[in-house]
Amino acid sequence: MGETVVVEREFAHPPAKLWRALTTPHLMAEWLMESAFAPVVGTRFQFRADWGTVDCEVRVVEPERRLAYTWDAYSLKSVVTFTLTPTATGTRLRMEQTGFRPNQTPFLEGARAGWPRFLEALDALLARTP
Repeated sequence: MGETVVVEREFAHPPAKLWRALTTPHLMAEWLMESAFAPVVGTRFQFRADWGTVDCEVRVVEPERRLAYTWDAYSLKSVVTFTLTPTATGTRLRMEQTGFRPNQTPFLEGARAGWPRFLEALDALLARTP
């Protein structure tokens, strides 16, 4: 089973706006990484960064509610799931990355440090886009 990283954050934007930022490649490039993502189950894509690539496959697409894809880099085989929940003031986003094995502490620590920064960048993107 392995370890899991969970990051939850409240956004002052409706689910539709978050969904667009989670699923539109040019927006994803601004807060996460460059990719040729398409929100279609079974689609394979790669995230590209200066440190390398992440091989992914879309697993779940429930527009404005849930998105999941595999996240495989080096020896890490994991799944990232975003769950969007409407709130009175916007949307609560839960990001869960599962599948870290006990010997993968560097990947686990990287995810624990990285996802809050990614979501901070997402919030900044949402604040400056219509």
